[in-house]
Amino acid sequence: MSEGPLPPLTAIPASLRSLAEYEARAPQHMTAQAWQHIREGAGREVTLRENRAAFDRIGLLPRAMAELDGDTRIDLFGRSHASPILLAPLAYMRLAHPEGELAAVRAAAALDAGMVVSTLASVSLDDIAGAGRALSQELGRQPAPLWFQLYLQSEREHSLQLLRRAEDAGYEAIVLTIDAGLKPAGITLPPGVDAVNLAGMPRPRQTSVPGGRILLGTPLTDAAPKWADLAWLRAATTLPILVKGLVLGGDARRTVEEGADGLIVSNHGGRVLDGLPSALDLLPAVAEATQGQVPLLLDGGVRQGTDVVKGLAVGAKAVLVGRPQMHALAVAGMPGLAHMIHLLRTELEAAMAQLGCPRVDLLRPERLVTLGA
Repeated sequence: MSEGPLPPLTAIPASLRSLAEYEARAPQHMTAQAWQHIREGAGREVTLRENRAAFDRIGLLPRAMAELDGDTRIDLFGRSHASPILLAPLAYMRLAHPEGELAAVRAAAALDAGMVVSTLASVSLDDIAGAGRALSQELGRQPAPLWFQLYLQSEREHSLQLLRRAEDAGYEAIVLTIDAGLKPAGITLPPGVDAVNLAGMPRPRQTSVPGGRILLGTPLTDAAPKWADLAWLRAATTLPILVKGLVLGGDARRTVEEGADGLIVSNHGGRVLDGLPSALDLLPAVAEATQGQVPLLLDGGVRQGTDVVKGLAVGAKAVLVGRPQMHALAVAGMPGLAHMIHLLRTELEAAMAQLGCPRVDLLRPERLVTLGA
């Protein structure tokens, strides 16, 4: 009889010194099904691989003997962030650890890191916000920035319910994800793990029969986000709206014109449409199209501090980190995720010091070089 997953570590060993080492340990602490769901990408996983390969194609050019009095702080929508590293929205975090999103928000609060909570969270969005506030209060500091990622529901009244709950719970921005309306269904959730914030709402699932419609012209595609939905959302809230899932400059320009306050350049971690370029390769065209009108964030493939440097140098204001959250949670729960954030920030500061860039606004394209060119 096969043994189950190992429990989370109660202490973090000295050998855990990088996000790669957390990823290598994570499968031992998860079911095979959960691990497969977290690690896999769409199709032949070309885009999944490209998200990492793009960072590896870029080298760094340091400036010698620079003054290094600075820090990693950035401002977004009137809030100061300790670093340009935010936790990306992830569904069903209780797949990795019983505390799920509660452990994640406590780690974010402890490290003063921004967090984006998914519509498909496995803990209520109200409880997540409350846990973050409680720890921040205990630490005697202002709560870390908390944003809510919105998947539009088939009925606008249900989307509005989610929006109002997020506003009432103190979320400070709305992240509208537009690229996952036709994402494959993925995992069969184990007992005790569900999208609890969608309780009582219909959850359309696509089925087809020979000779019938498959996707096009079905209720599933009818419900995919459209420009009118962005206009509706803009009219429904005064919170900043970021649109996540953009890849084309022309779409980015129109999104800003339609009232978006920020854009997240993302291919959904390579989980939706295989064959997309990496988020890092897509970002410069989006930056060119939007001309600094709104902050751009990068989501996809960040695994070390030098990746953060490269993302900022090509035009991002900040980066989001996705899958490594699940790796760290599975291995060591809340302390593991806090350690993961600390590792990234330490690596970022070390890279900035070695480059002679004491502030993130000094990270520019001239500090990059294409390797092998």
